[in-house]
Amino acid sequence: MTTIMGIFLSMYAQKLKAQTYKIVAGKDVNIKVLGSSNVHDWTEVTSAIESTGEFKIGDENQIQALESFNLAVTAKSLKSEHDMMDTRTYKAIKADQFPKITFKLESAAITPVQKNKVNIKATGNLTIAGVTQTIVLDVVAVVNTDNSITCTGSKKIKLTDYKIDPPSYLLGAMKVANELTIQYNLTFKK
Repeated sequence: MTTIMGIFLSMYAQKLKAQTYKIVAGKDVNIKVLGSSNVHDWTEVTSAIESTGEFKIGDENQIQALESFNLAVTAKSLKSEHDMMDTRTYKAIKADQFPKITFKLESAAITPVQKNKVNIKATGNLTIAGVTQTIVLDVVAVVNTDNSITCTGSKKIKLTDYKIDPPSYLLGAMKVANELTIQYNLTFKK
């Protein structure tokens, strides 16, 4: 009986072992930066994302833990509909000097929503233009039928928190707002 119990516990422990998942490129995998100015709203998008996460998956495809998570975006991969705006963005975020925007997880709290869906409160360090701030991301994570994991959510940040002066152009006639919204739609596979 003890042997059977030992085998069962060993199998269960193996199932709960954290597994490495990596980002999967695709049309629905992206990060969007939404902003505004006194003239118009704007959006920049990238799919040039490198990311890995250590997820523990339990019974019924339920995420039990997120043990580590790192994400990097190439700053010059952010694109809008206007080349001139992209050039100004790269200058504002010092993309030549700091070519990557990164997020590194410090801790994660998991709250189950349904059998394959959880909310993750992910606390970590976001670095933009060489300045790091601790932020909390509210992530919705779903384990899909193919065992991939889709993570979605959004976060408001302020440029000045990263020592970036909100740009102005045309002698101040156009001023970019200080607050941005970062939206993410990321899919990971083993």
